[in-house]
Amino acid sequence: MDELDGVWDVRRLSGALPPLAGVRKRIAGTRGATVIAGGPRLPFDVVGWALRYRPPLGWLVDEIQPAGAGFQGRATAFGRTYGHFELRRIEMGDVHVQLVKHIDEAHALEQTVLRLLDGLLQTTDDPEVVDRLEHHKTETQQHAATMRRRLAAHDSQPSLTRQAVGIVGALAKLPLDLVRGEKAGHNARDAYVTEHLEIASYELLRRVAERAGDEETAQACAEILEQERAMAQFIDDNWDRFAAFSLAEEGISTG
Repeated sequence: MDELDGVWDVRRLSGALPPLAGVRKRIAGTRGATVIAGGPRLPFDVVGWALRYRPPLGWLVDEIQPAGAGFQGRATAFGRTYGHFELRRIEMGDVHVQLVKHIDEAHALEQTVLRLLDGLLQTTDDPEVVDRLEHHKTETQQHAATMRRRLAAHDSQPSLTRQAVGIVGALAKLPLDLVRGEKAGHNARDAYVTEHLEIASYELLRRVAERAGDEETAQACAEILEQERAMAQFIDDNWDRFAAFSLAEEGISTG
């Protein structure tokens, strides 16, 4: 039902329901989910005025009806009512548009980081550095997949335009890399700058997601930020190594 499409704040009215602070229902067409801040996402199907949870919670059904500007509902388990609640729409409007844009940009940025990591891997044979870069490459692939899932949750997909901008930016530096003999230092520098750009991007995305009521994206940002900061710190701790790699490419030994 179109009337149910959107993001809804859930408020307890009575019964055995727990406190519902931070609980949201996201509904699009015949599908939806109850999202618990910092917790699980419980998917359900919309059948008329009933929200029927999917297995293994198929015995839970929320039955709702219009009430003023929102809805009131009763939570049932095995057909028995155990609580009442109300739904109040969270007006998304421009906030939702901006949220999707920021998720899309974060996804495109991860594609650029993957190419930068490949460049770094090609310019070092230090086992510890290679191991750390390979580890972060796997993390970056996971970050990109997470952002694709968050876009899908908002009925969107990665923007080919933004991906193209990232690809062009990465490819534009390749001719310069080919003519300059020294790559390791510049690649480390570019990766360091990009890691901090990612940190800024995810800090901003996290706050936009919180204001849009998208707890899953906000939590994903918090987890990704921890890994991005760790990678930036690794580069910061190894400038001496990257400087040595850079000089060695020019045939300069510092002993």
